[in-house]
Amino acid sequence: MQPVHSEPAYKLAASMMRDRILNGEIAVGATLPSELALAELLGVNRSTVREAIRLLEENGIVSRKPGGKKLFVSVPKTQVVAAPITGAMILQKITFNELYRTMHTIEPVVAADATQNATEDQIALLRENMDRTEALAPDHVDLSRLDIDFHNILTEACGNRAMQLCRQPIVALFYPAFDAVMKRLNAGERMVEAHRQIMQAVAERDAETAQEWMRRHIEDFKRGYELANLDIDEPIQNLPQKRDSIQ
Repeated sequence: MQPVHSEPAYKLAASMMRDRILNGEIAVGATLPSELALAELLGVNRSTVREAIRLLEENGIVSRKPGGKKLFVSVPKTQVVAAPITGAMILQKITFNELYRTMHTIEPVVAADATQNATEDQIALLRENMDRTEALAPDHVDLSRLDIDFHNILTEACGNRAMQLCRQPIVALFYPAFDAVMKRLNAGERMVEAHRQIMQAVAERDAETAQEWMRRHIEDFKRGYELANLDIDEPIQNLPQKRDSIQ
């Protein structure tokens, strides 16, 4: 006979509480009942409820206001949702090539959608990022950070929250991994040109041009890896060792 494996009581309690939140019984922004009330409602003891709440807090589903004790139902931040998936990709030995192929599909769509949905304030943020990138490109200072910021602004501008959630776990690995390549191959100039063309296309509401330049931009990431003699089929968690050796 196979042994029976049951989840700890606090995980079952957390699952029950999460279900009540997701089906709307407890609305976003509402205050959670007291530990005692939850214990009676779920048929468990208060220590079990306390552990269940801790788990929900870690997942961003409930939170406390600064300095407060009351718990409120909250919408998890994208980074909180993405972190476990990013970790899973590392443990599953996802390669840079797999990340590249995914980003080659996602980012051109993001750029095209941004041309239709970007606000004037978001376009101004892209211009500000562009100015900083041009100023710092010769010295390769903060280029990786600025590149990530540029793509994050575009993603917000695309107006698709599902896209934002889907790409975040990949972005956390894809763009930082390219930092050493930019330092070694003087890739900053190509990045600046791609960003300039994408920014102008967004400002002019030109979806076709934005999509094409974003496609070229992402292809440059792969080309840079190959020119730097990095194995694109190597598991992504091994890249930090590679980066340390490329100066």
